[in-house]
Amino acid sequence: MIRMRTQITELFGLNIYTEKSVFVGEVEDVILDIEGKKMESLVVGKLNQELVDIKNYKGLKLPFRIIRSIGDIVIIRHLPGAFKSGDFGDAEK
Repeated sequence: MIRMRTQITELFGLNIYTEKSVFVGEVEDVILDIEGKKMESLVVGKLNQELVDIKNYKGLKLPFRIIRSIGDIVIIRHLPGAFKSGDFGDAEK
């Protein structure tokens, strides 16, 4: 279970990393499911351009289900193949 911060606004600006220490970006916004009373996804800004092939790609939405931990930083599941090819911390290769 992920322990949430007191205020959603405390999430803005937090760095986001995969569990293999790959920098993804910063929390730019939070999308809420008002009816379900839950966080739906995080919007990533300042996206690590080494992770995507699309030029001028500005943002990304990360669904709540891949978030592992929220504290001083946000840690998400490492998703092999989710980003463009490269090592990006895949020590198991």
